[in-house]
Amino acid sequence: MLAADRYYDPTWKPAVILELDMATTTFNSNADFNIDSASAMLAKNWWLFLLRGIFGIVFGLLALLFPGPTMLSLVLLFSAYMLVDGIAGIISAVRAMRRKDQWGLLILEGLLNIALGVAAFIWPGLTVFAFVFMVAAWAIVSGALMMSAGFRLKLDHGRWWMVFGGLLSVVYGALLVAMPLIGAVVLTWWMGAYAMAFGIALVVLSFKLRARQEEQTGSLAEAA
Repeated sequence: MLAADRYYDPTWKPAVILELDMATTTFNSNADFNIDSASAMLAKNWWLFLLRGIFGIVFGLLALLFPGPTMLSLVLLFSAYMLVDGIAGIISAVRAMRRKDQWGLLILEGLLNIALGVAAFIWPGLTVFAFVFMVAAWAIVSGALMMSAGFRLKLDHGRWWMVFGGLLSVVYGALLVAMPLIGAVVLTWWMGAYAMAFGIALVVLSFKLRARQEEQTGSLAEAA
């Protein structure tokens, strides 16, 4: 055996490599901490997601049970739903934020909902065709934002339910784009079915967040 082999250490790394490894580990740890912290803060506001889900289910039931009202009634009802949902979404995101890049996508989604609600309220006389395309664009963009935000949520906090809610919006918007010439009654049925499914997904998500919040509260109580 050569003398140099006696002192060879296979785990030895140059100082520069060690510093890079330490920096990477620190960055990953900070990223994990930020995700954990943001998810925990969002869990504290689980009831806002519950409210959004309930509003969605109520709107869906009204649309399914009373599909006969005029287009004007549908637009105004949808406008009210968008305003309430957008405000609740913004509040839940703002209350959970600790840094500007955390849950900013949920704020954008809430602002988009409010913008659509205001637009529908200002121009209630839209034709079915114009209203369909406006709703389709909103559903696709807001759904994509919600899906992106869902991947920032911890898995055990209901990540896939948030992603599922966003996916429902995207699919709903794509269906409207594919068949824009549907009648007002069919549009009402579609909108009601979507709102109910979306609302149920948010209700389940809220219970997931509530469970994590209760676990966190119990852990803090035990530690104290």
